[in-house]
Amino acid sequence: MAEKNIDKRRYNFCCQYVVLGNPEEAAVKAGYPQSTALKNAADCLNDTDCREMIAAVTRAFSDASTVRAGLKRLAFGSCRDAVTLAFAEELPPAEIIGKLDLFNVSEIKRDKGGGVEIKLFDRLKALEKLYELEMAQDGRNTAAGLIEALSASNSDSDYENY
Repeated sequence: MAEKNIDKRRYNFCCQYVVLGNPEEAAVKAGYPQSTALKNAADCLNDTDCREMIAAVTRAFSDASTVRAGLKRLAFGSCRDAVTLAFAEELPPAEIIGKLDLFNVSEIKRDKGGGVEIKLFDRLKALEKLYELEMAQDGRNTAAGLIEALSASNSDSDYENY
């Protein structure tokens, strides 16, 4: 991989970008300031070493592992930042909001009285989907193992042609 040519923050950006798919959020998570995150993300995405690193990290993760990671984040992730936002006396500045982990939030509404309604993704549904994904993967592995075993036994047998 090209990681030897990339500083730590750019390396973190590449990894975060593969997982999140959002350049600005990936830049903030990698340690760039919110105020320059979009520009820093664009700089990273225009850098040949970063693009090679992103491609290498992407190859290392299958689509199933990315979905699995997202489902695990929904099922087991923290809702602390959403609760903090819901009970804040006034809306925090954009710089603070940009640093909040709101991955588990599906919807935010402000009602007519000034209150805030925050809806979170259903953890139980995420766990169910995660379970289905794991079972499907186990089924594919079992089927592949059976086919491999049958293929090996067929090629190893001593059938005589009559």
